[in-house]
Amino acid sequence: MQFPASIALAISVAFGTNVPPPTPPPPPQAQTVKEYVQDYFADEPIMIAVAQCESHFRQYDLKGAIYRGVQNNLDVGVMQINEYYHLSEATKLGYDIYSVSGNVAYARYLYERQGTAPWSASEPCWGKKVASVKTAKTLATIGK
Repeated sequence: MQFPASIALAISVAFGTNVPPPTPPPPPQAQTVKEYVQDYFADEPIMIAVAQCESHFRQYDLKGAIYRGVQNNLDVGVMQINEYYHLSEATKLGYDIYSVSGNVAYARYLYERQGTAPWSASEPCWGKKVASVKTAKTLATIGK
């Protein structure tokens, strides 16, 4: 008779036998910050371009500290959320802008309310990327 691993473990504890604990399943494959942003904003490609221009898809620096803006040290994380303007509101809403998930979730919150205005300083970068994607899509439909 064969017992499930949890029952075998309970029997081994009760009777002092030496049955090894079951091996847990492997954790899911980790995503890079870039992959996370691309998945999260698959429906809003402009925000992927914003993340690329704002932080080059970095949430943390090489020392493991939160990635901060070069022009403004109060801009944090992959979406460069400004602490001065947004930390209080983000915290009230339950977003941790110092985590990847909280940073991009709050960025979506901002985007849904203000569009790309919070990232207007980097528009010379992401605006070109969005324009080239739109041009490529238009060219692909010509002649169909």
